[in-house]
Amino acid sequence: MLQFKDPTKLRTKKIVFEAVFGANDSGTLEQLKELSSKRLNIESMNKNKSVRRLNAECEQDIHKLELYLPSLDNLVHHVDFLGYNDPRVIRLISNLKIRWTSPLSSTCSLNIMGPKFFQIDSLRFELGLVLFFYGSLLRERASQVLDTDLVQSATLFRKAAGVYQYLGHDVLPFIRAKLSPHGPPEATSSVSSVMSLICLAEAQMVTIMKAEEKKTADGLLSKLHYGVVQLLEEATDFYSTAAKECKEISPGLMDYISCSKALHKLRSYKHMAEGVKTEGQMGTAIGLLKQALNSKVEKNVGGLESWRKVIKQDINALTELLRRYEHENDFVWSEKVPCDEHLPLLQGKKIATCIPYCPARWERTLKLKI
Repeated sequence: MLQFKDPTKLRTKKIVFEAVFGANDSGTLEQLKELSSKRLNIESMNKNKSVRRLNAECEQDIHKLELYLPSLDNLVHHVDFLGYNDPRVIRLISNLKIRWTSPLSSTCSLNIMGPKFFQIDSLRFELGLVLFFYGSLLRERASQVLDTDLVQSATLFRKAAGVYQYLGHDVLPFIRAKLSPHGPPEATSSVSSVMSLICLAEAQMVTIMKAEEKKTADGLLSKLHYGVVQLLEEATDFYSTAAKECKEISPGLMDYISCSKALHKLRSYKHMAEGVKTEGQMGTAIGLLKQALNSKVEKNVGGLESWRKVIKQDINALTELLRRYEHENDFVWSEKVPCDEHLPLLQGKKIATCIPYCPARWERTLKLKI
């Protein structure tokens, strides 16, 4: 599985809730201080830290977010009750100065003065970016356990997909009017949809690994690999929408999608060829391998060198398999190789589904002074 860790690089500026919101009782003041304390843990996550998180660190960071989210959701609920269009509320939210970086923005890596921070005066921007961060860490944790627990890995990818789905459907539409074409891509519903579909595709990749352990038939493996391609094609459509909404969206996200699509398309061809060869159709198997290699996948993708290296390895493996099949056909089968239009088409099977995100809210009364 290719690795794309950019979504985990989010950073934020300090917020002190009790310095902005007045409290009408001591209980409310304590809750606001507690909220600031929980957020302080998040503010420190990516400060002075390399991109790579240790397993224990990732679990701790996920726990910090899970502690902050219910309290934040409770504040959003109470501010909505006061009236988020009230000029006094608008002024208070502005005074919070909610600022986050955007690792999916093309300006992020180009700014020599340090990461650019985007400010949007909405508590739902805060909730949205925290949820985006949460989904990215669930996804990172899923990658970390990939070598030790395939079931847990797939579950975490599906949970991350559910977080992004909830984010895109139930949180970010409320701040759409506040977004500009040069704003952070992470704050748009279309990018949330991209991330949700990527996580589903990755969950299906893990399912394929489990199926390969069980010696599943090549025909089904081919369909599962092409199911990954289909999920990533859906992600591509949402990326196209996102690129129209966000003028500065990083091409790295699309590079990751394109490389993953190319890789799993090659693997779908490989398993289909092995399947039809097992059924005695050597000529068709050779035709499928030639069709896969003639697509010139290696020349049509960008992305990281490590991604292209994996694709090159798969191309080399297909080339060697084709050589063996042609040699065997020359001496044993003597079958004619069909032209492309007479070859079977790749078929997909999508089986990965989201685990719905159900937000927890601490039902604690806040008596805010505005």
